[in-house]
Amino acid sequence: MTVTSSDHTASGQPVSATGTPGAIGGRRRLGGPLRALGWVALLIVGYLLPTLLGGGNQIYTTFVLVAIFAIMSYGNDVVLSYLGEVSLGHTLFWAAGAYTTAMVTVRSGWAPLPALLLALVVAVVLALVLGLATLRTREFVFSLVTYAAAIIGLTVVSSSDALGGSDGLVGVPLLTLPAMGGQYVVRTNADLWPIAFLLLVLVIALIARFRRSRLGATALMAQMNGDLATSMGVDVRRTRVLVFVLSAPVTALAGWLYAYQRSYVSPDLLSSFFLLFMLTAVILPGRRQLLGPLVGAALLTGQQQLASFGGDADKIVLGGVLAAVLLLSPNGLVGIWHALARRARRRPGTAEAPAGAPAPEAAASADPANRTH
Repeated sequence: MTVTSSDHTASGQPVSATGTPGAIGGRRRLGGPLRALGWVALLIVGYLLPTLLGGGNQIYTTFVLVAIFAIMSYGNDVVLSYLGEVSLGHTLFWAAGAYTTAMVTVRSGWAPLPALLLALVVAVVLALVLGLATLRTREFVFSLVTYAAAIIGLTVVSSSDALGGSDGLVGVPLLTLPAMGGQYVVRTNADLWPIAFLLLVLVIALIARFRRSRLGATALMAQMNGDLATSMGVDVRRTRVLVFVLSAPVTALAGWLYAYQRSYVSPDLLSSFFLLFMLTAVILPGRRQLLGPLVGAALLTGQQQLASFGGDADKIVLGGVLAAVLLLSPNGLVGIWHALARRARRRPGTAEAPAGAPAPEAAASADPANRTH
């Protein structure tokens, strides 16, 4: 099996379209400085964008929520894009991050950073238990088990007095972090934006590193052909558990930040709305796109904050967008873009293939020299 130019060997070394490791390394080295400058420019523009758009409270609120929901979605993206499984239980990790933060800050007066550390540990433990429980499951069985875990979580937080029951926990204190010369106190969404932006950048860097890592390469290999991966010495079950556990603290990090942004937590964190949101944010732009969840979260949050139709109507829009993408373009906006690009590249006057003849793409894929996997 060979891989595409965007893939890597199991050791993380880049490979060319012909499967030759390092063949495109020189070209990448030449483009490295320009790519780095492009990323720096993108970071600067991204950070200043709320100010450039006027800097009002609604603008900052929208951008902070985009960052939080993008981080939340990146956790699910790791499982969906690299394991090929649909996790319906990631709201459990999202709520675990928020509820753990609210519990220890409201009830015990913990500082934000220790609360964050505990929230991540709780999410990892939950993911490890759920990952081991679903070790032998695939596809719809995996999805049903993870969904059942989320339903159990919703029932527990809704009925537990210690977790505030159906009212949740209110009074999460202001986010206060140590800073040079004193403390940095977050009182508004404008104050929260630098922290949300920094965490979003760190999460994207983590995902980028994962895509180039041995774990990312073996996860993708296990998804594409589990039997072949096993024959090459890959422990598929161990890889699945590791990737699932890696995804949980990413989503829990968003829950930690959301608890401070909203100042309270409630059972709605485990509702179908957030589940639909994170799945749509991943699928709408197209899977395995580094900035895909960020683009998806920006589109969905922008609609809800700046062009909202109301609570229930927004849920219908969210579900309708997810259904439409799955039915019309399973590869998302990237798939539509590639289809338009292929159509634009067709030369005028190209003779149509006779009936029954294979399409050019099919003929190319049938040629062993052109196979990518």
